[in-house]
Amino acid sequence: MKKLTLLVAAAALALGAGPALAKKQLVIVVKGLDNPFFEAINQGCQKWNSENADSEYECFYTGPASTSDEAGEAQIVQDMLGKADTVAMAISPSNAKLIAQTLKVAAPTIPIMTIDADLAAEDSALRKTYLGTDNYLMGKKIGEYIKKAKPDGGTVCSIQGNPGADNILRRAQGMRDALSGQEGLGALAGEGGWTEVAGCPVFTNDDGAKGVQAMTDILAANPDLDAFGIMGGWPLFGAPQPYRDLMRPLAERIASNDFVVGAADTIGDEVAIAGEGLVTALVGQRPFEMGYKAPSVMIDLIEGKTVEDPVFTGLDECTKDTVDTCIQK
Repeated sequence: MKKLTLLVAAAALALGAGPALAKKQLVIVVKGLDNPFFEAINQGCQKWNSENADSEYECFYTGPASTSDEAGEAQIVQDMLGKADTVAMAISPSNAKLIAQTLKVAAPTIPIMTIDADLAAEDSALRKTYLGTDNYLMGKKIGEYIKKAKPDGGTVCSIQGNPGADNILRRAQGMRDALSGQEGLGALAGEGGWTEVAGCPVFTNDDGAKGVQAMTDILAANPDLDAFGIMGGWPLFGAPQPYRDLMRPLAERIASNDFVVGAADTIGDEVAIAGEGLVTALVGQRPFEMGYKAPSVMIDLIEGKTVEDPVFTGLDECTKDTVDTCIQK
């Protein structure tokens, strides 16, 4: 019997029925695994895998443990590029310049795209396309909500993430352009009636608790502050209860547009917070859609198909009055 079993196994191997070959990896590298926004990208990636179980390709999601580990992300990019089964890569650069330098040194021969965050314009030739949010438009919409609430202007502070993240910088520029009515200005000093207070923007490395603490400190130093522009939803989804505790005393001012909070994203507790009237408006992204679309875009690039650049995934806008219908399903 044992001899027969060995003969059957040998025949099966001869017919090509040996162990399954490893799948080709479509790698997504995000800024950090500790951020719920990126977990939504992962869920989209895994949804693609479940729907394409018979494919020769597999979506592989990875990144450093923390969004503050810019060097760790660059190292992961380098390591994954060195693996034979990596056939395409989508990167969300935490530090656009560092990732660009990593790609220049590695000189990859596989298709590279960016997702969620892009490289700086001067480095765009290093990737084939960008998939994700129109970050300038997102920031501009946040600025428009702030300006609509206080058309005569006032003082504002922007809460930002990593200082080298291109997507956050584009959002901040969009907000400034909307508030000032001009394009390309740096920190506002009265343009359009708006002035950015001392100590702002505040960079929090995508840390929700740091974001709430920064807002607390700015309010203490500027009790007459008129508005916050939060370029990523970290204080709301990363530290929802501390955020609520900070904003509840300002609820009446928010309701009357005496104080304005425009914030990015619509994940975690954010929509509930909008329903509670503790933020003026949210402008949300679609991270699940990014993760779900990325493998197909990478396959198109591998196959030499024409892919648009950029590929935008749209925005959702939520206020207290629209929380029941503001998210695209």
